[in-house]
Amino acid sequence: MKRLSMVCALSLLLMGMVAGSAAALRSPAHIISAGSLLWAASGASDACSLLSQSRVSAVLGVSIGPGDYPGGSSPFTGQPNRLLCQWSQPGNSFGGKRVRLDLFGPIGKLTPVERFNNAKTPVQGIVKTPISGVGDDAYYIVSGLNTSLYVKKGGSVFDIVVFGFPEDQIKAMEKTLAQDVLAKL
Repeated sequence: MKRLSMVCALSLLLMGMVAGSAAALRSPAHIISAGSLLWAASGASDACSLLSQSRVSAVLGVSIGPGDYPGGSSPFTGQPNRLLCQWSQPGNSFGGKRVRLDLFGPIGKLTPVERFNNAKTPVQGIVKTPISGVGDDAYYIVSGLNTSLYVKKGGSVFDIVVFGFPEDQIKAMEKTLAQDVLAKL
């Protein structure tokens, strides 16, 4: 059944390449959608199913709305990209306190694990700190934009980002939520 799903996903991907223009297929949305389609065919989970609204609210200590799929629908399937989920304060989806969970799918020839390892590469101005006791391997990335936790368990990879709190609180919240996600992988 997995093989049939993968064949169907690849067929849809190829049909999209034939039907779409070369410029359109180079856009990030198409790359992510194609990777998501293949990831979904391999049996990966729906990001919004890995954390509950009540659990996110409890960890953040504020009322949080239900998880939703930001970014619109895939041009291949017409369905939302289920690899990315966001829980936000009601009425304040972008600037307030929120959590984003991103399950890594393959992009091009890169597997999720290769993407995880590539993200470890040092970059000037961005601090990458290993963390123990979370999955098989994990590290925080702190940039001027946010603090995120990247986690690998077997062939599964995800990152989780908490917004709207001081960095030390964010790291603790991300670690707690990552453990919850790992329990469901």
